Amino acid sequence: MNITEIRIKLVHDTRDKLRGFASITLDDALVIRDLKIIEGGKGLFVAMPSRKLHDRCPGCAGKNPLRARFCNDCGRKLRDARGDADERGRVRLYADIAHPIHQSGRDLVQSRVVEAYWRELEASKKEGYVETRFDDLDYHLMDAPAEAQRVDWVD
Repeated sequence: MNITEIRIKLVHDTRDKLRGFASITLDDALVIRDLKIIEGGKGLFVAMPSRKLHDRCPGCAGKNPLRARFCNDCGRKLRDARGDADERGRVRLYADIAHPIHQSGRDLVQSRVVEAYWRELEASKKEGYVETRFDDLDYHLMDAPAEAQRVDWVD
């Protein structure tokens, strides 16, 4: 696997553990977006892109996040501890969309992304710094109201 491009978008709110987002290109052929750079107890690590897991309401079959206490559609109280448990016995709330299959692949991605993060952070401190452009990605929608985030697909 050859990582041919890494783009970093720094997050400036340091009250949160999220330090930035990354987009990587593999072999000039495949882009993986929305890798998260997070400050953990042992330093920075890279979280793979993921989606929230949902289940269905037993009353109306409405789709609800696993942490929801009441159905978003009918308001019915949902039972606690829905969903599958992970190896630590906690309910899995997210599932990776893309992830390395082997530890060596994860280590490669993480080391390269963290290295690129530190370079971008140092560059951001210099006069005349211009943030990396993500015009072809959806990061500008992060702060937009929910109705602005809707995408209308056209055939």
